[in-house]
Formats: sequence, C-alpha cells, structure tokens
Amino acid sequence: MELLALQPHSFSTSPPSSASTATATMAAASLGGAAASSRRLLLLPSASGARLRLSSSSATAAAAPSPASLSSLRCLRGSSSPLASRLFLHQRRPSMHLSAARYSGVASPKCSASDPEQLKGAREEIKELLKTKFCHPILVRLGWHDSGTYNKNIEEWPKRGGANGSLQFEMELKHAANAGLVNALKLLEPIKEKYPSLTYADLFQLAGATAIEEAGGPKIPMKYGRVDVSRPEECPEEGRLPAAGPPSPADHLREVFYRMGLNDKEIVALSGAHTLGRSRPERSGWGKPETKYTKDGPGAPGGQSWTVQWLKFDNSYFKDIKERRDEDLLVLPTDGVLFEDPSFKVYAEKYAEDQEAFFKDYAEAHAKLSNLGAKFDPPEGIVIDGLPKAAPEKFVAATYSSEKRELSDAMKQKILAEYQAIGGSPDKPLQSNYFLNIIIFIAALAFLTSLVVN
Repeated sequence: MELLALQPHSFSTSPPSSASTATATMAAASLGGAAASSRRLLLLPSASGARLRLSSSSATAAAAPSPASLSSLRCLRGSSSPLASRLFLHQRRPSMHLSAARYSGVASPKCSASDPEQLKGAREEIKELLKTKFCHPILVRLGWHDSGTYNKNIEEWPKRGGANGSLQFEMELKHAANAGLVNALKLLEPIKEKYPSLTYADLFQLAGATAIEEAGGPKIPMKYGRVDVSRPEECPEEGRLPAAGPPSPADHLREVFYRMGLNDKEIVALSGAHTLGRSRPERSGWGKPETKYTKDGPGAPGGQSWTVQWLKFDNSYFKDIKERRDEDLLVLPTDGVLFEDPSFKVYAEKYAEDQEAFFKDYAEAHAKLSNLGAKFDPPEGIVIDGLPKAAPEKFVAATYSSEKRELSDAMKQKILAEYQAIGGSPDKPLQSNYFLNIIIFIAALAFLTSLVVN
C-alpha cells in the first residue's frame, strides 16, 4: 500500500465474489505474453447481465449484440478492454479473427469527449453505487492511478501518461501498483455500458471526485472532456507510481510528485486522502489482517485503516498520524515522514489543526491531479457543475465623467479600483463621516465670518 492511493491495494471495496477474490492475485498472473494482451473483447448482453466474450472463431455461435450494445462498444472496438475478472481467469487460446484496423497501419478510433448529460447521469449512478458497495476508497485510487503516471518532462500525448483512460487495458492493470483495481472497473462497467459516450478517462475521474464528495469531503472543481487512448501499446511503462516503504520516503515522494509537477503542499494535501480506506497485507504486504475498526466491514471485512472512520473524509488522518497513539491505525513510512520532513511538517501541522484549510488545499490539488496529462475535447473542457458567476458590479460612468464625456474602459476600471480602495461603491456614495463634516462646516463658517467682518 502506498501513499495517496497511488500504490498497490491502497483501498478495499465491497465483499468480492469468488471470481473477484481470485482476481486479487492478478498482479502475479500471467496472460501468456503478447498473444493474450492483444485479444479483443466484446461485451454481449445475457439474461444474467453483461458478460465478456473473446472475439474468436468460437464466438460466432454467440447471440448477435443488439444495436444498443453495439453503440456501447464504440470505445471498445480495436481495444483490449479488461472490464471483468474473467479476463484474468481460465482463459483459453482460441483462434482469433484479427481486426484489420488494429493490426494494419490504420490507427484505431479514439474515444473523444464525454457528453455533459451522460456525465450527470453517470454521477447519479455512482452515488447510488457508493451507498450500497461502500467503494469510495477504491474509486479514488482508480482515478489517481490513471492520472498519476504523468511525466511533465514529456510533451507528447499519450506518452506523457496521465488521465487518459489507459487503466482500461490489462497491460497496465497488471502493473504491481494496480493490483486489485480490476474490481473497481467491474463496479463501473455497468455505468459505462449505460452511458457509452463517456470516455474511460472521464469516468475514472468522475468516480474519484464523486467518492470524495459523498464521503463528506470538499467539492472538487472538476472539468471533463478527456480523450481516451485507444491501444494497450499507449499505456505508460511500469514504475511511475510511488512506493509505500522506500528507503528515503521524503526523497521518493518528491521524486515521484515533482515529476508530475506537484509541490510539497500538494503532496501533503493529497496524502490526506488516506483518511479513506484500508491496507490489506495479503495484497500489499502492509497492515494487519484486521483490526477492531475493520473486522466487521462495511464492505469486505479486514485490513488496517489509517483512521477510525475510514469511510469519512475529514482531517483525522493528520491528527492520528501526528499522535500515533492507536496501534490499530496504520502509519506507513510515507505517512510518518509528513511530520518529520521540515517542509512537509509545516502543512501537516496546519491540516491537523485546520480542517477548512485542508479541504481547500485538497480540492485544488485533487483537481490539478485529475487533469495531469489529459487531452481535452473541447480544449477548454466541459464543466457540469459551473457555479453561477457573480454579476459584475454596476459601474455608473456618469458619476465619474466630466463634461458628460464617456470614459474609456481602462479609465473606468482605474477609477473604480481607486474608489473601492477607500471604501466606495459605484452604486452608492461613500459613508459620511459626520464628525469630519461638522469640523469642515465650522471651519467654513468661521472663514465666511472672517470675510464678512473684514
């Protein structure tokens, strides 16, 4: 388990089925080399729900998909999508019909931007999923692991990594840091099927931000429209995500997160997401098999959490890491260093004392992380929660004009700024200082009296 959920098995999810339990070992599973990784999957409807079939000569007897399901496959054609645990279990090697688009010089089609209405619909589905599966932590981890591969020193998309939906492919899911994330994709697949215009990149980030907010965390200022990669060959190489127990935790964190373009404040703020979730020793090698806080769930029981209420987003992570009074709470080397490194400690101490400051900095850092490396269509992105902009303050130009001549916009702004600097407003006069007015009146009266007398 590693920091910021950018590590193997940071978070757990709901009770797994026998099939999904087996998939927890997927990091050690072999898929038979390039032949397995190049298989194309089709998602076909069945009476018991969606299931995966290999596109092969043996699949011709399967029922033909409906037009609706064909539409939902728009982003899966020509790809190696891994959206069920069966992908890692009991796979046969049938003879396959290769897609001419994928295996010729023609590039595979890319999924472009998501539809705003489908984003809103998917968000409501995710909220319902969270109420029944208690999967907040693993959804946060999924979004972060997709974006956390970003390298600011590489300009070319998608080689630079980042939030591009590459975690849909088995090639990247097999990275050790991503062990168990197939369960998150399984949870989201029905939503992806229902809202086929959503890109995986947007779905992953939407799920993570929604999970934070539904757990009681801050509203994340998100934008959408991320474009997906289309081939497993476009996945980043393994090794870009942080480790939990490196020899020099502070140096390691800076090496990884500076590569993403993040700073010390953002590293510490994002670390606060460990207020959610548990670490399981059978998966990550870290934590206890169970504690008094995790033995009864919710979700699958077991593991060791960082906080007592590990499905509530607050600043208790920083308080608990600082105090270290409870042996049932987890402290990794990359957690403890936050109160040991002089620069990290400034922010960790602040967040332990001020939850409002933590929420503010966390929301900004999370939004920044979710955009790393992304290619947006349209370039400015799509906002589905745009806060209404405050109406611009009315400016009565005549109040500041002379001889009824209209001022230039630049001059209006200059005058407005100077007027407001002394407490004025364009729509009302400055508040009168009655004492000063009396003094001025008396002085004026005295001056006039002296003139008359003289």
